[in-house]
Amino acid sequence: MTLDLQTLFAILAMAAATILTRVSGLFLLRYVSLDGSRRKAIESIPPAVLMAVVAPTAFATGIAESAACAVTALAALRLPMLVSVAAGVVCVALLRAIGLN
Repeated sequence: MTLDLQTLFAILAMAAATILTRVSGLFLLRYVSLDGSRRKAIESIPPAVLMAVVAPTAFATGIAESAACAVTALAALRLPMLVSVAAGVVCVALLRAIGLN
């Protein structure tokens, strides 16, 4: 196995850019006041990202996956994100176990 310096540099640069954007967001948020509309906008980002990831699965796969996507979407309206995802995973596992594919 050989070490390619260009590849190593690219990986380190991408890691640094990722860390910088995440840390800078946390740092800069300290100086921004979040009133009602801004807070609502920030809080709506995680469910929107979840639906962007889940929606293609609902339209491109079978009944079990589509039902699990619907369960995930409905759960995301009221439950924390991790619980919503877990509900979708459990739903698709159960539906596949009973033979819906």
